[in-house]
Amino acid sequence: METELSAARLEVMQHVGKDLDALMAEYLKPIDQNWQPTDFLPDSSKENFFSEVKLLQESCRDLPYDYIAVLIGDTITEEALPTYESWLMDVIGVDQVNNPSGWSRWVRAWTAEENRHGDLLNKYLYLSGRVNMRAMEVSTQYLIADGFDIGTDRDPYRNFIYTSFQELATNVSHRRTATLSKQFGNPHLSKICGVIASDEMRHAKAYKAFVSRILAVDPSELMLALEDMMRKKIVMPAHFLRESGVKMGDTFSHFSDAAQRLGVYTTMDYIEILESLLLEWEIGTIRELNSGAEKARDYLMALPARLRRIADRTRIPELQYEFSWISR
Repeated sequence: METELSAARLEVMQHVGKDLDALMAEYLKPIDQNWQPTDFLPDSSKENFFSEVKLLQESCRDLPYDYIAVLIGDTITEEALPTYESWLMDVIGVDQVNNPSGWSRWVRAWTAEENRHGDLLNKYLYLSGRVNMRAMEVSTQYLIADGFDIGTDRDPYRNFIYTSFQELATNVSHRRTATLSKQFGNPHLSKICGVIASDEMRHAKAYKAFVSRILAVDPSELMLALEDMMRKKIVMPAHFLRESGVKMGDTFSHFSDAAQRLGVYTTMDYIEILESLLLEWEIGTIRELNSGAEKARDYLMALPARLRRIADRTRIPELQYEFSWISR
């Protein structure tokens, strides 16, 4: 059965990726035309470097504790890209050995664009003077070494559903940190978070388009995959986040609490992302499904309301956790 499933998935992946050049041209940017981290940072080769760093540090001095914690957590998440690339390279239909110009080219190019995000945020935080960089770097190494389990296996359907959701979630998070930094009197950091958010939205559009193409040719299997992912819940890629001496995953819950308190990424955002995907993929109007997929569709359409009832009873912890990452 698994062999049959893999063969069917492979055929669909070949169909979806038959015009990969056009997809890459639409959703990714030429490297020479793309922004790079140094475009937004003080130039260390210039005489005014130290004065610019001093101004940068002054603009970060009054950023709230929770905000710094969220920015660090976002940075570590972005820097764990080696994990994400190696995971996607093992997905059915991605073959970097026998077909390096196929889907593996997308994975490499997407990863290369995403890699700039962690580079930029890392250098900014280093210059800010607010961060214990060694503690942060330890967490980054732990996250890459620990990897993750996002419940997608090698299935491209589940992986594209996951990346559609995750790219939208990171767009929300970076967009909110951009808004907040402007409110906190730091327009420079706002611009940085804003350009990263823009990338995330462009990437979200790509993965949503991949899912739409799969729905057009294999709606029942995609519907079952979507139901499975939502029953398990979409976990963030940094859900194993930890600090030195802390149990795997414990730091992530504190990071999530800080994001909830700030309103950077909340339970309601999770629900609204789900609703936007159900609408975009027209899940409620898809017909010609097998009986299992019809039940899956009904479950999915009722899910946002059920999640809202649960969210209404959820309390956000008020206690501030002492992160090892932050220099007081």
